[in-house]
Amino acid sequence: MAVKVVDASAAAALLFVEPGHLGVARALEGADCVAPAFLELELGSVYLKKSRRDPASEPVLRAQLSLLPGLRVRLQAVPWDGALAVAQATGLSIYDAQYLWLARERSAELVTLDARLTQAAQRPHITPIARPKP
Repeated sequence: MAVKVVDASAAAALLFVEPGHLGVARALEGADCVAPAFLELELGSVYLKKSRRDPASEPVLRAQLSLLPGLRVRLQAVPWDGALAVAQATGLSIYDAQYLWLARERSAELVTLDARLTQAAQRPHITPIARPKP
């Protein structure tokens, strides 16, 4: 089974039935999905933005968010120095850099709807920053 890293944009598209959700579903079909440990927080943030923008939709949004365990995404810790190196090399946020670091570490496809993250993922190699000597 192929391992795929799913980011918050892709997971949110699935949960909240956003544009692109069918393509994400096809891309993840039959995959062993992984994501950085903070994925749930990012999806909680998406939920809050949507429910604040349209309070009447809150019950439906909460029900959609509760489907997260059904996505069967394994959450993994990402070493901060690895993510920091990727962020510095690419200009990505530390959050997005964790998805890219995990995809590179696992030699996995990154499933995202984020154009900037997609562009960074297409770069052939990212050299980590050198660790300072004690």
